[in-house]
Amino acid sequence: MLNASPYVIFSGQAREALEFYQSILGGELRVMLQSQYNPDPAVADLVMHGQLDLPGFSLMAGDDPSGNTPPDSGRITITLWGDDLDEAHRIFDALGEGGTVNTAFSKQMWGDYYGDLVDKYGVSWAIDIDVSGES
Repeated sequence: MLNASPYVIFSGQAREALEFYQSILGGELRVMLQSQYNPDPAVADLVMHGQLDLPGFSLMAGDDPSGNTPPDSGRITITLWGDDLDEAHRIFDALGEGGTVNTAFSKQMWGDYYGDLVDKYGVSWAIDIDVSGES
C-alpha cells in the first residue's frame, strides 16, 4: 500500500511555515537542515526536509537551495475535511491570518461548510466540513 503526502517547496520559509502549521494543527515536527549534509554555508539554515506528522496525515516541506523557486510554483491545495465545525472554524481563521481568504468559511449550497484561502506563505488551503448530521 502507498501513502500520499503533500510536499510544499518554499524559498527560505519552510521552517517558519511548518512551525506555524504545527501551532494551528498540532502534531510532531521533524526538521532536517541543509547544514547536516551540505557544507555550503550559504544554504546551511535552509530546510532540507521537514515533516509535520498528524494522525493519518503528514505535511512535508523543504526550501529550494537554488533560490529559483517561483512564488506560484506549488499549484497545490491542501484540503482538510471532517465533521468538527468548531475546530474547522478555528483552523480556518488561524490559517487566514496574514493571508487571503478566497471563499469565506460558511454553509454552502451543497450543505457543507466550506472555505478556501491562501496563507501568508502562499500555500492554498481548503476546508470542507460535512454537517449532514446537524439538527
